Amino acid sequence: MLAAQDAAAPPPPAAAELSALAPGRSLGLYPATAFRLADGRCRDCATIRQALWYFERETIAVPLPGRPMAAFTPGVRAAADVAAWAAGQTDAAPLDGPPLVWVAAPQVADHARLAADAATLALGDGRTVGFEPTPKIPLNRSYFDGSSARYFAARAVKVRGTVAAGRFVARTLWPEDFRLDPAPPLHPLDAALPRTEALRALLRAEPGGGARSPFAAHALWQREPAGASLPGRAVIGIMVNGAQGDDDEAHGGHFALVTGRTRPDGAVGDWLVNNFYSLDVESEKGIIAAPLPLDNYLADLNSGQGWYRPSYMLVAVLAADRAAVLLQNALNRVYNQFYRHQLVYQHGTMNCASISVDVLRALGWEVPARGATSPPLAAVGFPYFLATQRSLAKARTACDYLLEDQTRLMPAAAFEEAGASLLALAGDAAAGAARGAASGRLARMLAADVESVAFLRFPQFPSSRAFGNAPAVTTWEYHALVPADPAEAQIVAVPPRNFPEALRDPDLLPQPHRRSDTVMWMWAVIAVGAVAWLLWHLWR
Repeated sequence: MLAAQDAAAPPPPAAAELSALAPGRSLGLYPATAFRLADGRCRDCATIRQALWYFERETIAVPLPGRPMAAFTPGVRAAADVAAWAAGQTDAAPLDGPPLVWVAAPQVADHARLAADAATLALGDGRTVGFEPTPKIPLNRSYFDGSSARYFAARAVKVRGTVAAGRFVARTLWPEDFRLDPAPPLHPLDAALPRTEALRALLRAEPGGGARSPFAAHALWQREPAGASLPGRAVIGIMVNGAQGDDDEAHGGHFALVTGRTRPDGAVGDWLVNNFYSLDVESEKGIIAAPLPLDNYLADLNSGQGWYRPSYMLVAVLAADRAAVLLQNALNRVYNQFYRHQLVYQHGTMNCASISVDVLRALGWEVPARGATSPPLAAVGFPYFLATQRSLAKARTACDYLLEDQTRLMPAAAFEEAGASLLALAGDAAAGAARGAASGRLARMLAADVESVAFLRFPQFPSSRAFGNAPAVTTWEYHALVPADPAEAQIVAVPPRNFPEALRDPDLLPQPHRRSDTVMWMWAVIAVGAVAWLLWHLWR
C-alpha cells in the first residue's frame, strides 16, 4: 500500500518549473523574461565590473544581451549626470535596463501554504515539499521563530528560494494578502491639517506605528472617485520604513523610491524598490544596495525591512508610463555611479533620503526643502561634540546632522514633503489650477498623469526581534530616542567592506565639500589663534 501511495504521489518540482524569470513574472516595469540569472562572477554580463563585485555569491538578474542598458557620464557628480541626461530625454524614451536586479534566489513558488510547524510547504499545484529557512547571518540578532511560522501559516504566501533534494530552502516569505486592489476604499487625509502633518498623523495613527496592526491599503485621492485602476498601469511609490525596536542607530527609518505596474489581482511584491545603503560596510543583515523586488526588500529572512520595523508607501497610479520610465532610468544611472564610488554614501550628507531626493529634484520635481535643523548650534557645539564623541569623524557627522536640509537627512521628512507635493500636484492639476511647483519636467508629468494616490501600511513580521515604531521626523526627535549614556545604546558593530583600488576608475572626483568642513576649520583657526595669543601673553 505504501509503495502504491508513493507511486501516485506527484513528483517534487523541478527548479525550472519555478524559475524567478518565468513568463508572466515581472521585475518592476520590466518583464522578467528580459533578464537572465547570474551571479557576480559572470564574465559575459554587460553590467559594470564594480556592480558585479558586490554580488559575487548572490543571485542577480541581468539584462539579456542586446537589451538597452543604463549608462553614466564619467567625471561628473551623480545628480549632475542625471540632470544633463534628462535634458535630452523625450516622453517616448525607452526603458533602459538596470545594471542588475538583486533577486537573491532562483526559484519562486506562488500561492504556497506553510505548515504551522514550518516543516513542509504546500505548493500551489498541490505538491508538498520540505521547508527550510535560509541560514541566519551570524551578526543578525534575531530571526524567524515559532511566531513567524504561525503568522505565515495563516495565509497564502509567495516564497523565493532554492529547490534542492525535494526541499524548498526559503530566502523570502511574502504574504499574498499584501496587495493594492484595483478599486481600494477612499479615505482622504484630514483636510484640517497641512498635508505634511496629515501624512505624519497617518503613519502614527496605529499604536506602535502599526507594527502589529493588519496590512492596510486605501486611496487618499482619486481623479475619478468611482474609477478603478486598470491592470498594467505604471506606478511610482514613495517608501519609508519605520524605527527599529532594538537598534539605536535606526530610529530615523529608511527611504526608497519604487516603480512597477498594477496587476489584476492587486499583487505588489514584484514592484522594484531602489534601495541605497552604505556599500562600505558589511551589513549585519546582509543588505546590499540594489534595485530589488518589493517582496525581497521587505521579506528577505535576513535583510528584509519588514522583519525589523513597520513600513509605509504612497503609490501614484499613472495614466502613462513616461514618469515611471524617466525615474527608473535615472535611478539606473545613479546605481552605476554608486557602485563605481563616484557617489559615496554618508549618513549625514548623502544617505538613502539624500540620494533619492536629489534624483527627484534633478528630474524636475522640486520636492520642498525644510532647511537645516540648527546651523548656530552646529557652529557653537563643535568643541562639545569633539569632546564627548572623542572622534573628529563623529563630531563632523554630528555637525552635518544639524546643517543638512532635513528633507535630505530624515527619511520621514522626505516622505512627508514628497507625499504632500505629489498630492498637491495631482489635486491642483485636476482642479485646473496653475502651479509653479509643476514647472519641472517630472512634476509636470505627475500633475498630468496621476490617476490616484494610495497609502499602504506594511506591519512588521513577528519574529524574535522587538517590534518597531513610526520613524522619527526631526533630529531632536531622533536624539530623544537614543539613550543619553552611549554605553546603553543598542548598536551592532559591523566590519568594513573595503572597495578595491583596482576597481576605482581614473575619472572619479574627490568627495564634495561638507558643511562641517567649514565649522571644523573655523574652530581650527580659533584654536591656533588662542594658542598663539597664549604664547604671546606668556612671553610678555
